[in-house]
Amino acid sequence: KQDFDQAVFLVQDLCIETFAVFEPQVEAGLLIQNGFERNFEFTGSAKVKHTNRKFTQKDWFPDDLLYWSMSTLGNDAERPFTMDPYILPVMYGMLRITNTSVKSAPMTFILITRRSRHRAGTRYFSRGLDEQGHASNFNETEQIVILNDDASSGMTTFAGDGGFSNNKLPGGETQVLSYVQTRGSVPVYWAEVNTLKYTPKLQIRGVQSAVHAAKLHFDEQIKLYGENYLVNLVNQKGREQKVKEAYEDMVKLLVSNPAEDTEADRTTREKFHIVEPQGGRHEFDKLHYVYFDFHNETKGLKWHRAQLLLDQLKDGLMKGEYFRGVDKPSGGVQVLSRQTAVVRTNCMDCLDRTNVVQSMLGRFTLSRMLTDVGILKAGENAQEDAAFEHLFRNVWADNADVVSKSYSGTGALKTDFTRTGNRTRAGALQDLNNSITRYVCNNFLDGPRQDAFDLFLGTYTPDPSGLGSAHQFADTRPVLIQSLPYILAACVFFIFISLFTRRLPDATVWPLRIFVLLCLVGAAWSGRFITSHGGLYVNWPKLNTPAHA
Repeated sequence: KQDFDQAVFLVQDLCIETFAVFEPQVEAGLLIQNGFERNFEFTGSAKVKHTNRKFTQKDWFPDDLLYWSMSTLGNDAERPFTMDPYILPVMYGMLRITNTSVKSAPMTFILITRRSRHRAGTRYFSRGLDEQGHASNFNETEQIVILNDDASSGMTTFAGDGGFSNNKLPGGETQVLSYVQTRGSVPVYWAEVNTLKYTPKLQIRGVQSAVHAAKLHFDEQIKLYGENYLVNLVNQKGREQKVKEAYEDMVKLLVSNPAEDTEADRTTREKFHIVEPQGGRHEFDKLHYVYFDFHNETKGLKWHRAQLLLDQLKDGLMKGEYFRGVDKPSGGVQVLSRQTAVVRTNCMDCLDRTNVVQSMLGRFTLSRMLTDVGILKAGENAQEDAAFEHLFRNVWADNADVVSKSYSGTGALKTDFTRTGNRTRAGALQDLNNSITRYVCNNFLDGPRQDAFDLFLGTYTPDPSGLGSAHQFADTRPVLIQSLPYILAACVFFIFISLFTRRLPDATVWPLRIFVLLCLVGAAWSGRFITSHGGLYVNWPKLNTPAHA
């Protein structure tokens, strides 16, 4: 007491309360087992989006849309501003920085894809829009070219540290050229319900019910990017036709005085379907819908016909510009042009067809950039440089695989065309392998993956009390239903054993035949039940289980 000048009290009674302890072993295991670390990037730089927005102090902070560590940081209002420099933004996607050259002109080529943290999930458990206007599988892809980027002044380069700098040309100023594209699910309420069939059951709610969500979605997109060119690549026939028509109906509800134009050819009645606003004063008149019958136009390995879509979009691409900034010796940045429009591409999954189109648009814009800065002459294009074209194709194919693996569980389809410019037999076999793997993943493995997304992003918050957590992952199906796959496997096993095992000469035949007959009946009955009640055997998410599960 004398040394510390503090009162000392005698403890008269000590009461120890007991309470349930939350032990998140299962939840933590979801994150570890599903390999999130493979596609995470910790980004302390390059956080500015070079689109139609003006630079402000806020631009140097990560976008809420793409900020995957947001839920782990708590409420911004409760966090001291002084902590911001120590917060490391986390994005989920792909980042590639490469030193290269075109026509002997050195440059740094960068491709960044950032996946939205909203409505993130797996292929069949995340489709369309939610009520807040967030689209499934929404990704922003930015293609950047940096000229004369070096660290000779001792400063960190735009592309990173000195290891990523390219050779600076004498008298040349550092220039940053950037082009942004987006992809996202068709912006209506729709879903595909797994039933173990290769093609799930398609469900689309009325378009009118999704108008408010679509307005929220496109209001955000227009504020972020300006004019939106909505490229739709789904099929015009079959099961995808309903999705196509729902999208077109939604656009016609949003824009003022919509004008439609359809172009046909000898193979299809609807090669293009264009919906353009005629008013021009409404907020959503910045939406321009372009449908392209991708599969029909490119069937028979006629991939060059995708160029038809580029020709259709060329006027919009030229008007929308791209970002071009010059780093001045005084330390400022002179903005020579700013991107004022974006192409939002989708197919059913926003994966395979979308990848082909986005790489095509990226190549076109890259050639335009290099022509504007004088590296290419008018009429030349970057793909004439064989070494750079090889790099370009492989970087975009790697990007396609990253986006596809996070959503479907496998690499992208058609990447042989993206990598080589040709469709090959090996590529077709790889696509078959990926398609089979996707079926297995989407029906039997994606439930835990979806739970991992929901847990990490905060769309599901565990109960700290631990009440009910022990039974959350328990299989509540009746024992007979749980047992049927094992019964089927056992019956098939015994049938094969009976057919291919050599019998003793004096063995009695009829008991074995009766046993095989019973196994055949058991296999047929259990197999029929499983196929007709496939939804009972899908591995559904356990944390935020869909209503149709």
